[in-house]
Amino acid sequence: MRVNYEQNTTPRFQMLSESQCEEIYFSALQLLERTGIDISDGGIRDFLQNKGVLIQEGRAYLPASIVQQALYTAPKVFTIYGRGGGESDSIPIRPNYVHYGPGSGCINFMDPRSGERRGFLREDAATTARVSDALPNIDFVQPLGSIPVRPEMTDIYEFAEQIAHTTKPLVVYSRTLEIIQTMHQIAIAVAGSEKEFIRRPNYLVLGSPGSPLFADTEPSKRVIYCAEHKIPYITCSAVTLGATAPVTIAGALIQVVAEELMEVVLTQLANPGAPVMMGGIHSVMDMQTGILAYGAPEMNMLVAAQTEIARYIGLPFFSTAGCTDSKVIDQQAAIEGALSIMVSGLSGANLIHDVGYIEYGSTGSLQQLVLMDEVIGMVKHLLGGIDVTEKSMAMDVIDRVGPKGQYLTDEHTFQHFKSGFWFPTLMDRSSWDKWSQKGSKPCGQRVQEKLDQILDTHEVSPLVNEVREEIDAILAQAEERT
Repeated sequence: MRVNYEQNTTPRFQMLSESQCEEIYFSALQLLERTGIDISDGGIRDFLQNKGVLIQEGRAYLPASIVQQALYTAPKVFTIYGRGGGESDSIPIRPNYVHYGPGSGCINFMDPRSGERRGFLREDAATTARVSDALPNIDFVQPLGSIPVRPEMTDIYEFAEQIAHTTKPLVVYSRTLEIIQTMHQIAIAVAGSEKEFIRRPNYLVLGSPGSPLFADTEPSKRVIYCAEHKIPYITCSAVTLGATAPVTIAGALIQVVAEELMEVVLTQLANPGAPVMMGGIHSVMDMQTGILAYGAPEMNMLVAAQTEIARYIGLPFFSTAGCTDSKVIDQQAAIEGALSIMVSGLSGANLIHDVGYIEYGSTGSLQQLVLMDEVIGMVKHLLGGIDVTEKSMAMDVIDRVGPKGQYLTDEHTFQHFKSGFWFPTLMDRSSWDKWSQKGSKPCGQRVQEKLDQILDTHEVSPLVNEVREEIDAILAQAEERT
């Protein structure tokens, strides 16, 4: 019997030591207790004060005991489900389970047929959902853009279009409490009942605390509503180092952890056990252009480090990857997107969004999404690690083939190469002559052809008529209110 044998089943990656995670976490606790968070809403201040939080001059000072109690009651694991009902569309939120998806909010869109940069349209939300539904390595869905209608209806239309055009789980954004209430009506209609939604939630809400160190009225009310209705909530700071957070990575991490812990406390004071996760969309301000650099290595360092801090304190994490500062799908887009996908995957982040962002988050691109789907497939294969067991070591096979033999026709090769190798769908491995015979297509052309094929052929299981009619009625009521 072999003892004291350790096997790395996946690659190892660590941005921070456990001592560094502890230092940043304890510093964030100190910041909450000493500096505090500005709370703009009087009702939220009263709610916190009644729960034992010190309130002075509009600022909440959280003792470490309240934060640690919130972390104790916040669930460490939960699951998000697609509307299709199949387990293949469900996402287990648990340590080191990694899932990828697009982002939201871009004002521009790269036309999926022509590649022309234009404004985002309502039908683009549906198209993004349908393409995401077809891509095997995209696990959850966001719309990539922002529909240019009245702000009161933007998020609602996006949600309705997405849930009708994919069976995968959704991550949504809501500007106001009233909007999330309407979106939740749609989610319940799809789930069948509120009880069934709580049992199998089909979406998460992405929120963002104010930086630096404040909480506005609408975001705070939205946090409490999600907690009360068991809607999984993502508290996701989005800071620019040198502008809305300290220019040093350690200082920025302390600030964003404190901001997000404030919202974690809100969820657990409102409803202990409500599902919540931390998140990060952080990078540096490029001091030459003034942009938030989506392709900067510091962004990868920040989200990887915060993933480790979240895991240290026992919460899941919502990360960022697959994005680029490039304006087109070129070598820069591939390099920046692939590097971030690799780092976020190695970090063990649970949900990794913004796949398909180009132009530093200003433009959504399905071409980038398709390209990054291939990269995600490669990274997921790498993250699977190397199996070193009696079966995989194949000593009997080596003995059987022997010196100067060959493995190509051996039964062991036929049994294992399909499951052991990763097979590309976009990357070309053919010889020069065969590549030339097929038209000498560069990678960008192959990406467009794959996207065209999805647009032409992929069909999504439709909502049943009764649910569609109920959603139409909910939308009509929301339109009347606005």
